[in-house]
Amino acid sequence: MHRANRIAAQLAPQARTSPALTEHKADQGSPLIQLHPAVAEALARGGPVVALESTIISHGMPYPQNVETAREVEAIVRHNGAVPATIAILNGAIRIGLADEELEQLGRAGLSAQKVSRRDIASCVAQKLVGATTVSATMLLAHMAGIRVFVTGGCGGVHRGDAMDVSADLTELGRTPVAVVCAGIKSILDIPRSLEYLETMGVSVLTVGSNEFPAFFSRASGVKAPRTVAAEGAARTIAGGLQVHHALDLAHGTLVAVPIPEADDFGKEIDSYVNAALVEADEKGVKGADITPFLLDKVNKLTAGRSLTANIALVKNNAEVGAGIAVELSKLENPNPGELPEPGAPNLFAYNRA
Repeated sequence: MHRANRIAAQLAPQARTSPALTEHKADQGSPLIQLHPAVAEALARGGPVVALESTIISHGMPYPQNVETAREVEAIVRHNGAVPATIAILNGAIRIGLADEELEQLGRAGLSAQKVSRRDIASCVAQKLVGATTVSATMLLAHMAGIRVFVTGGCGGVHRGDAMDVSADLTELGRTPVAVVCAGIKSILDIPRSLEYLETMGVSVLTVGSNEFPAFFSRASGVKAPRTVAAEGAARTIAGGLQVHHALDLAHGTLVAVPIPEADDFGKEIDSYVNAALVEADEKGVKGADITPFLLDKVNKLTAGRSLTANIALVKNNAEVGAGIAVELSKLENPNPGELPEPGAPNLFAYNRA
C-alpha cells in the first residue's frame, strides 16, 4: 500500500486491541504479563484506558495514605470515563491493572518494594520480587499493553549540578510513543536542561493553559513552555495530535504538563526548601536512584507535610486531565462510541482476576 494511503487508513476510526501478551510463559505456565480483565476488555473494544505508575504508592508516601490516594486516583479516572491500569510487578508477573487487594499489598510493602526502571524489569520478574514501576518502566509496559495515555505526578529530568545524571524518564520519552500527563518536571531538578534534553530527543512537550512550563509544586518555573495548549478543549486538541502521532508511527512520546491547581501552588516559596534539601543531600553523599525520594521526603519535612498534600492534589488533577485525553482519543479511534463507558460510572467491570 502506498504510504499516503496507509496513513489515511490509519487515521480512520478503528478499534484497538491489546497485543497477545500471554504468549510468553513464566514458571508453571503463568503469563509474564497479565492484563486485569477490565483493562483487557477496554483495550479489546478500543475503550479509553489510563496507565498509572506504582512507585508513587510504594516510595511516594506512607501507608495507609498511599493506598487511599491510589484508590482515589483510580476512582477519578473511572469517574471521567476511562479505565485505570495501575502497573506493578507482583509474584513474578507484570500486572497491567491491579485488584484492590493488590493495591493494598503494594502499599504495605512500601520501601521494601523494588523501585523498577526499564533496566530492572526482567530481573525483578525473574526473582519474583515485588516491584513498583517508575515513569520509564510504566511507559514501556503501558506501550507493550497498547495503552497510549499515562498519568503520573511529576517527570524526572536532569539533576542539578550534574548534567550527566539524566533520569531514565527522559530517555524513555525519546523512544516510547506514550503520552505522559504530569505536573511538569520535578522542581528539585534542572528544568531548563531537562527541556533541552527532550528537544534533542524529539519529544513533544505541551503545557496546558500556561505560557510557562510548570515546576511540579509551582505553576510557573520561569521557563517558557515549548508549546501551549489552551485549557478549554485541551483534551480534544491533545487527543487529535496523538491520533496523528500514532498514525505516522512516530516512535517518541509526548509530555503533557498540567500546572498544579492554584489552591496548592507553592510559587517561589518552594525554592528555599528545595535548596536546603539539595545542600543536605550533597553533605550526606546521596546520589543516583536515592536522590529523588530523599529530596521529596526532606522537602515534605521542611514544609510540615504541605508538599505531600500538594503532591496528592496535583496527581488527582493530572488523573482528571489524563482520563479526558484518553476518552477523546478513544472517540477519535473507535467506530462504536456508544459502547464507551459513561463518565461517572462507579465500577464498570468486576475486579476479580481471572
